[in-house]
Amino acid sequence: MKLIKGAKGVAVVGFPNPGFTLHSPLLHSNKVPEWEPGFEPEKLCIDDMLDVYCGEFGSWQLRHFVLTSLAWALEALHTMVMIFADREPDWRCVKRLGSGCGENVTSVCGLEPGSWEWEGGSESSTVTQWGLVCGQKYKVGLVQALFFAGCTIGAGVFGRLSDSDIGRKGALKAVCILNAIFGCLTSLAPDYFTYLLLRFLTGFSTGGVGLCSFVLATEPVGPTKRGAAGMFTFCFFSTGIALLAGIAYVFPTWRDLYVASSVPSILYLLLVIPFISESPRWYLVRGEMNEAMIIMHAIAKSNGNNLPEGVILALDDEVIDASNENQSCSQEETGSMGDVSRSPAIRIQLFLSVAINFTCSVVYYGISLNVVNLETNLHLSVLLNAVAEMLAFTITTVLLDRFGRKPLAIGTQWFSAIFCLMGCLAGNVGIWKVIKLCCGALGIFGMAGTYNMLFIYTAELFPAVVRNTALGSATQAAQMGAILAPLVVVLGRLLPFLVFGLCGLVGGLFAFYLPETLNKPTGGIEEERADWRIT
Repeated sequence: MKLIKGAKGVAVVGFPNPGFTLHSPLLHSNKVPEWEPGFEPEKLCIDDMLDVYCGEFGSWQLRHFVLTSLAWALEALHTMVMIFADREPDWRCVKRLGSGCGENVTSVCGLEPGSWEWEGGSESSTVTQWGLVCGQKYKVGLVQALFFAGCTIGAGVFGRLSDSDIGRKGALKAVCILNAIFGCLTSLAPDYFTYLLLRFLTGFSTGGVGLCSFVLATEPVGPTKRGAAGMFTFCFFSTGIALLAGIAYVFPTWRDLYVASSVPSILYLLLVIPFISESPRWYLVRGEMNEAMIIMHAIAKSNGNNLPEGVILALDDEVIDASNENQSCSQEETGSMGDVSRSPAIRIQLFLSVAINFTCSVVYYGISLNVVNLETNLHLSVLLNAVAEMLAFTITTVLLDRFGRKPLAIGTQWFSAIFCLMGCLAGNVGIWKVIKLCCGALGIFGMAGTYNMLFIYTAELFPAVVRNTALGSATQAAQMGAILAPLVVVLGRLLPFLVFGLCGLVGGLFAFYLPETLNKPTGGIEEERADWRIT
């Protein structure tokens, strides 16, 4: 799975003279290393060097992967804190006679002011703070939707910054600082519109956390292990959700909760990031080949291997030795939407992939946020969903190469749809509350499994020339689904589960018309390449 496209250039390090300092062709240096007569250096791209000499996933990569992926837990804290901060708590009557407040009243709408009060006080959540109920309830969905809109913008901005001079590690530092600042400022919001703005800004910075973490964690991993490692990063997101349930229990008021959920970003910045290495691929692209090779030597040494001197580190498109022209080093072509339109089969697969990514995102984020409508213990519901997600991520990672992409895509979505529709039929009284809670957990179990394998499946469906375009379109569709999900949750009662169930059914039906890609190059559509190849 290609994560970063390499720029042109060759990095040369580790040759016999230990006092020699190399200069980067990427920095437009015209100096050429003076090799000893008859010496033939071995040119290897990073993936081949990991495979042949350093080790694809040893102790170095494991430590680095865990430390870097912990940032996903930070993203979960800032994303899902809205479940507790924007909840509508229980209320009770304080004046019954002549006020209309009685045992059979299920809503505060229409009750006289002063005849009822919120349990936990007026500052337990933003809903109680600013009266976001009845005709103002849509404002809760709006602030959550704008948070995800901020995530969409931030992912694009910090994705570019991570490729710039600040690097992946620098971008990760920046988003942690911004998250901590915006999170703490949110706790001081004096009114709803200030809160709305700060949540949008928090979403902007949060959108870069997972992206920077994912790239930084997976780039030093060997090519055959990178896919599984990438899928497993989502487990850290679920761990963050489980941690949030405990934090929210300790800090029940929304202002304290925002501060408490921002402190881990500061701790991560101070205690973890100093022990994280920058990506060797980024060093190589920037022309800092000595730094790249230092990391490669550290990987080899930590993994109990030896990286011999005289090995040349080169970017993928600079490896000219025919023996190195394989899939791990091949430079992929890039195309546009115009290239996608040249093949009817590609157009159909793109439409299906975009639709599935959209519906999957609506259901995944929707069920996560819909716990506020279950009328059960909110902390227990969030914890149960987090555990269900972790199980789904682990199981799909193991089963993906055993049963194939298409059966899992269909099965997980329909599994989720069945339990969402069952939850729609369950009531909110007695044992039915428990049944609805279990239906929600099983629903998110199925859709989390889909979410986990969808990136790999989407990438494999398209030939290299349009793969980045297709992935970009699918990612944007998923982001649109995340923005829509809170607005569905605001509908309350039976409608959210009904929408989630229908989305799961439609998504599974769309997946039925996609080809299987397991052990098939570019989704088994290689024969059509000649009809629309870029000329």
